[in-house]
Amino acid sequence: MPKESFLVNRIKSIGFAFKGLIRLLQTELSIKIQFVIALLVTAAGFYFEISISEWALQCLCIGLVMGIEGMNTAIEKLADYVQPEFDKKIGIIKDISAGAVLLVSLIAVIVGLIIYLPKVF
Repeated sequence: MPKESFLVNRIKSIGFAFKGLIRLLQTELSIKIQFVIALLVTAAGFYFEISISEWALQCLCIGLVMGIEGMNTAIEKLADYVQPEFDKKIGIIKDISAGAVLLVSLIAVIVGLIIYLPKVF
């Protein structure tokens, strides 16, 4: 069987990534909530006519929060597959992964406050 070209391989990889993104959005409540929040702050960005640099920061924060949430979900699914029963060490791994989501979420809130508080008050 001939080896696939680099381009064909990349296109397939993008297809798998989109499949994972759709599955994440369809099955995980936390990412659905974050998606709604992303839509709301995007609407707020248009309403308040934020600057290009503010858009860049906002988009970066949205991407980071949702991306880290995706990684957290993947870690939790893998941990549950590897050890379906309660395990203290798996619990620590899950807590650390969730902590990463919390960290980027808090930073995103701070960035949002920096962007929007001056526009509201």
